[in-house]
Amino acid sequence: MKILVTGTAGFIGAFVAHRLLDRGDEVIGFDNVNDYYDVRLKEDRLARLKARAGFTEIRADLEDRRAVETAFRKHRPQRVVHLAAQAGVRYSLENPHAYIDANLVGFCNILEACRHGEVEHLVYASSSSVYGANTEMPFSVHHNVDHPVSLYAATKKANELMAHTYSHLYGLPTTGLRFFTVYGPWGRPDMALFKFTRNILEGRPIDVYNHGHHRRDFTYIDDIVEGVVRTLDHVAEPDPDWSGDRPDPGTSRAPYRIYNIGCHNPVELMRFIEVLEDALGQKAQKNFLPMQKGDVPATYADVSDLMRDVGYAPSVTIEEGIPRFVAWYLEYYGNR
Repeated sequence: MKILVTGTAGFIGAFVAHRLLDRGDEVIGFDNVNDYYDVRLKEDRLARLKARAGFTEIRADLEDRRAVETAFRKHRPQRVVHLAAQAGVRYSLENPHAYIDANLVGFCNILEACRHGEVEHLVYASSSSVYGANTEMPFSVHHNVDHPVSLYAATKKANELMAHTYSHLYGLPTTGLRFFTVYGPWGRPDMALFKFTRNILEGRPIDVYNHGHHRRDFTYIDDIVEGVVRTLDHVAEPDPDWSGDRPDPGTSRAPYRIYNIGCHNPVELMRFIEVLEDALGQKAQKNFLPMQKGDVPATYADVSDLMRDVGYAPSVTIEEGIPRFVAWYLEYYGNR
């Protein structure tokens, strides 16, 4: 198939593009390569993709409506994986307009382009952050998620609502994936694993928020990518049992689905740090801090719907995944 993937300079987007190329799909990559974090890392991810047959790069902003329209009109993608967004919970407290531009205006442009381009299926990135103030565990797509605690989370919830509108009005099949703390080689420098690794190696303390009592559903990149591709191949359909008297947030009368995509195995932050220390062969100096605004104490994904519908089966534990990240980190930055 011909598939447009947004965010191909990003962590998940680059891996998804490689996976699609591996199976023979043609990939049109759309990314603005912004400077939210190290541009060299983004360019290196892209360089690996551009070296492959079947990959076409488009460098533009999501909020540039004309650029998005031109990309769809020129390449006529059959399906779309929309992973580009302004990420980061804490950064949304400092620069809210970046989230409105990329995550709301940009997503509207993607929806309109999919609608007019007669795209067969739109799979897009939501986030576990939409669960916000919810405390019932594990988080289920059938739970209400009307209490976000960061603007980033609010934009992701808004994306789900916008997608449902297009599924309802125009019959556009859409599937939203709520990602749970993705990690692995080529990961994002603003994520905890990356920061911890850098600081430990440099002999600097690591900031441990919520005094180390966080629990996260850490999910390895290979498991995430397998779930994304399986979902892309499973076009969203209406739920014949959906009822307006008892509305299910995870499905609809429209061709619309929401899934959690995580490991279904929350890990204490202190255990996560222990495994990293073992992989590095060094102990961390820990700077214990209170929980940050916009953060949540725990995440735990109920992935039963995704397992049932597409055969999703996460398998990589942190004891396997963290050493793989460390090996990549030492090789990548050891050459600089």
